[in-house]
Amino acid sequence: MAVTRAQQPVVTSVRPLPSRLAHPALLLTGILLVALNMRACLAAISPMVGEIQTTFGLSSTASGLITTVPVLFQGLGAPLTPRLTRRFGTERVVLGAVLVLGSGVLLRVLPSVAALYAGCMVIGVAIAVLNVSMPGLVKREFPARAATMTGVYSTTMLVGATLAAGVSVPLEKALGGGWQASLGAWSVLALVAAVAWLPQVLRSRQEKAAVAAAPAVGRPVDGIWRSPLAWRISLFMGISSLLVYTLVAWLPTILADHGMDRGEAGLVFAFSNLVQVAGAFLVPLAAGRMTRQRGLALSMAGLNALGIAILLISPVPGAWVSATILGIAQGGSLGLALAFIVLRTGSAAGAAQLGGMTQAVGYLVAAAGPVGAGALHQATGSWTTPLVLLLVLAAVAAVAGWGAGHNRTL
Repeated sequence: MAVTRAQQPVVTSVRPLPSRLAHPALLLTGILLVALNMRACLAAISPMVGEIQTTFGLSSTASGLITTVPVLFQGLGAPLTPRLTRRFGTERVVLGAVLVLGSGVLLRVLPSVAALYAGCMVIGVAIAVLNVSMPGLVKREFPARAATMTGVYSTTMLVGATLAAGVSVPLEKALGGGWQASLGAWSVLALVAAVAWLPQVLRSRQEKAAVAAAPAVGRPVDGIWRSPLAWRISLFMGISSLLVYTLVAWLPTILADHGMDRGEAGLVFAFSNLVQVAGAFLVPLAAGRMTRQRGLALSMAGLNALGIAILLISPVPGAWVSATILGIAQGGSLGLALAFIVLRTGSAAGAAQLGGMTQAVGYLVAAAGPVGAGALHQATGSWTTPLVLLLVLAAVAAVAGWGAGHNRTL
């Protein structure tokens, strides 16, 4: 697949770029390695929640906060990112965020409850910056293939999550340092991504004057927080993310509480993450070939509802079927939400701005999922009420997705 950069005006004060820094393969490698980090450290902790709960004597609600806090801080950190990218440049901001992410992974495994939650906060802010930066970067670097590249990097995000969910327990046994060693090992992946991203930072420094003058960047969208379309996209993103993060936090526990062996429950969870990869890749590709994506949005919401219903009615016998359906729905919903950001804006600046809004609103909504489900389970002693509530929210996502799929540009 050829990679093209948005055409930029010639600026005589900018020296020609060394080909080794401008090579498309370096850009793709950097994007993919950064994307691998954007979900891995979140998915890695899910199979470890029980051990962490035992180590620190946490309640179900407090355990839910382990996955809720990063999501909450993704929402809080998202609105700051467009300002950071305008001031420092996207490439430098991405590098800083990856390094901060690795630091948060290490902070999270220190022998202290305070450090555990502080690390979760740092991880959430770092992921927020990456979440908002990437759509604008993709829109700028691949203007003719924005939806396709959105599918590529969203797929890579889920590959990282699948890898993390599947190897966390084996990694714990191999390293012999308990859950702390297993979770801390993911800081190495962040370091690798930071090194791979350095050529883009060096290139951006040489291109600074040209990038500042590039017409492809475009202008911000006026009154975006008053736009019904932007709010529909944000709501679709938020509810879809809530469904994902709630089941990331509790799916293995739900299955184990209904009698499934914990090892098998972990495999079901890992399989669901693996299936998400297909949805995350194929749905944005399909969205990019359509003028309207209403049918896709309804399909994703409907599949979410079907998977949750099977989990509610027949949790253990239907576990693998439910995991398959939920994997397609969750991966596809994530890819579609990210595709909406680039398809409903006309410039990189607009994509970054809409990305900031949708991720701020979306992840603040999503943050209620894990802790809310944990609290409802603790109050009722059953997973029925949380799952019924998720079914209702899937219907709301269908309504929001129908509106977001309208062929309009902000």
